[in-house]
Amino acid sequence: MALFSEDISINNVISSGSSIRGDIKINGFMRIDGDLDGNLESTGDVIVGEKARIRGNVSARSITIGGIVCGNITAPESVRLLSSSAVIGDILTHSLQADEHVVFHGHCISLRDADSYAAAARTWENTQAIVSKVVKVQ
Repeated sequence: MALFSEDISINNVISSGSSIRGDIKINGFMRIDGDLDGNLESTGDVIVGEKARIRGNVSARSITIGGIVCGNITAPESVRLLSSSAVIGDILTHSLQADEHVVFHGHCISLRDADSYAAAARTWENTQAIVSKVVKVQ
């Protein structure tokens, strides 16, 4: 009998040197070491390797970032920013852990209380919906 019933094997990998353009929706654990130009949505955990670059939003149960993400991050369980990471975008999570020398430019909502988190998440999502509809004048 196993101590944990959760499968922690990596189901999907985008390896170093790979490049993908488009949105990805997956079930399970994912590791990215290559480049992704699009949004990533996972039902499991996501690891963004040190050499990975993502230009898009990332949504998963929990996310560990060692590379570069230019987009918003939503992970209800937890977000961990390693010392080699750079995030340009907002973070929404119950638990945030950041190592020294992390580059982060954006807003962060990190609340443990489920009701407060849900209310903040709704407000943030509404704000994002409004911002996405704004016409930018150049």
